[in-house]
Amino acid sequence: MTLRLAADQADRAAALLRAGDLVAFPTETVYGLGADARNARAVAAVFEAKGRPHFNPLICHFPDAEAAFAEVLPDARARALAEAFWPGPLTLVLPRRPECRVDLLAGAGLDTLAVRVPAHPVALALLRAAAVPVAGPSANRSGQVSPTTAAHVQDGLGGRIAAVLDGGPCEVGVESSVLDLAAGGAALLRHGGVPVEAIEAVIGPVARPIPLSTAAASRSLRSPGMMLSHYAPSLPVRLEAREVASDEALLAFGPPLPGAGAVWQMSDARDPTEAATRLFAGLRWLDAEGARLGLSRIAVMPVPMEGLGAAINDRLTRAAAPR
Repeated sequence: MTLRLAADQADRAAALLRAGDLVAFPTETVYGLGADARNARAVAAVFEAKGRPHFNPLICHFPDAEAAFAEVLPDARARALAEAFWPGPLTLVLPRRPECRVDLLAGAGLDTLAVRVPAHPVALALLRAAAVPVAGPSANRSGQVSPTTAAHVQDGLGGRIAAVLDGGPCEVGVESSVLDLAAGGAALLRHGGVPVEAIEAVIGPVARPIPLSTAAASRSLRSPGMMLSHYAPSLPVRLEAREVASDEALLAFGPPLPGAGAVWQMSDARDPTEAATRLFAGLRWLDAEGARLGLSRIAVMPVPMEGLGAAINDRLTRAAAPR
């Protein structure tokens, strides 16, 4: 059963978030599906509730700019944009700080993080009460229309999440603009609530989004979910491993294959949700440990396509793609 909480019950919604539950909340753009971004299992539950086929990076929400910039490294452009548009429908993609508290799964294993401060009083009350980074994609089933009322959320996710915090209809009704500042330039990844011309009035020229097919073909854009091969470890990745050699590192799912030079267990119980929470950390650890030991590649045991297995396999296919 999904609770319908009134706008003045932000404290109760915050307690649910801190306990690892999922809570939909209003923003000025659309309703977001909130999870404690520090909690890998809660973040995995977001993908599961949405039926999201890919581990795309999730936008993390904060009550103010300084809370956001405690997790990422802003430059002068980011601070100027925050001054101009936060709270508001602009998301900035910036490098993660070394001490960033946000779980790797929320950022899809990238060394960047998408952050914003929403312009909605109920959302800000929730974020202040929760006092944690809140990951929040749109609160709808993947592929369906984004919700702009609490009733929309109930129609799509009722019974799948703990609660929806009802803040009335959303004012903007389209998602935030997403701007990547992480690589030194400025690239718009998604058109949204802040026109690109308004962004350029603050920081100068901004590169426009390129078509998804072009991004996949070029494999050159640091853009969430747009490249065929991205977020890949430096060691080659071999999928569907039924046996493993001593010069290979093993990403295990269930009882590990014998003989590997190093092993990271995603889920001994073969639980896709648990595996999702450990996937990105495992690839990073095996990449570093494999390089330290002089191993040749990372072998990956098969993961069924059921549940979050589809998203895990999507990520692994991208990691193993030719570079």
